[in-house]
Amino acid sequence: MSAKRKITWAIIIVLIVIQFIRPSKNKAETPSVNDISHKYSQTPYIQKILQTACLDCHSNNTHYPWYTNIQPVGWWMQKHVNDGKRHLNFSEFLSYDPKKANHKMAEVAETLDEGSMPLNSYLWIHKDAKLSAEEKDSVIAWAKQVQLEIQQANPGVNYNNTK
Repeated sequence: MSAKRKITWAIIIVLIVIQFIRPSKNKAETPSVNDISHKYSQTPYIQKILQTACLDCHSNNTHYPWYTNIQPVGWWMQKHVNDGKRHLNFSEFLSYDPKKANHKMAEVAETLDEGSMPLNSYLWIHKDAKLSAEEKDSVIAWAKQVQLEIQQANPGVNYNNTK
């Protein structure tokens, strides 16, 4: 057997074997008691925008498309989900201290204003997650309202230098 054929077979075997090494799925059985919606109101319009453009990576419940069952695509997707949840997890938002929660809402407004969220790699497949200017403005206004509610509920906290 030639070296080229051996390499081809080795690659095929590796691709088959990695199909059995799957990341754990980000699927919560029940809604979290720390979900942001338990304390901060969201209109149905805001809920729909968050569901469409944010919650796959920023909650405890990701909708997985069929192609994430193919490795290494599943690993890549799970890395994005884990990174997203590490930065902001709406399902665990109420567990954040007021200073951190305030800062996270400021980041929501900032990343939407800059256009850095949702990620371009997410938008390749999820075309419906591309937000219009009106949708961005609505979520930014909601995030600022949540910030205001956090600050009003916790007046003794210094919100300057929140990093």
